[in-house]
Amino acid sequence: MSNKLDKLLKRLKEGQDVYDEVYSMVYNDIKQMAIQQIRKENPNVTYSETELVHETYLKMLNQSSFDFNDRSHFLAIASNCMRQILIDHARKKKAQKRGNEAEQRTYVDGAFNQNQEMVQELLNIDEALNKLAQLNPRLSDVVTMRFYGGMKMDEIAAVLEVSESTVNRDWLKARGWLYKDLK
Repeated sequence: MSNKLDKLLKRLKEGQDVYDEVYSMVYNDIKQMAIQQIRKENPNVTYSETELVHETYLKMLNQSSFDFNDRSHFLAIASNCMRQILIDHARKKKAQKRGNEAEQRTYVDGAFNQNQEMVQELLNIDEALNKLAQLNPRLSDVVTMRFYGGMKMDEIAAVLEVSESTVNRDWLKARGWLYKDLK
């Protein structure tokens, strides 16, 4: 399957319209990412990971250019899209006045209404990741791919074109820095 996906990604880079085929091949991987992310956010909230996957698909489809090198790179971009979707919804919910349930448009809106602490925590993590990105973009990328994408260390290493041991060290550094910043 990896060979077929690599060929499709190459065709995609060449401008051929094979995005739906590519996405169908990685759909289960992206759905697993969404499931992991939703469980991390709040285990008591049951909103649809399928909707998060579909919003991620639409966000990726609307990118101005396709530049995916391989499966890991595709998943890294998907994890970043998931982060952006969740952060955007958290910001909107924080900006809305309480009790405005008629404005709910997505599953995330309902989930955030049920747990305002989750909204603030997600925004705090995003703010800390943005600070970390200013200091060391690679550390921020490792956290995004690992935390939001649930990617394995070897997949992250492939995307960043560094060794797996470097990614492990970066993960430890980033976790320590974020722990200190979020304290």
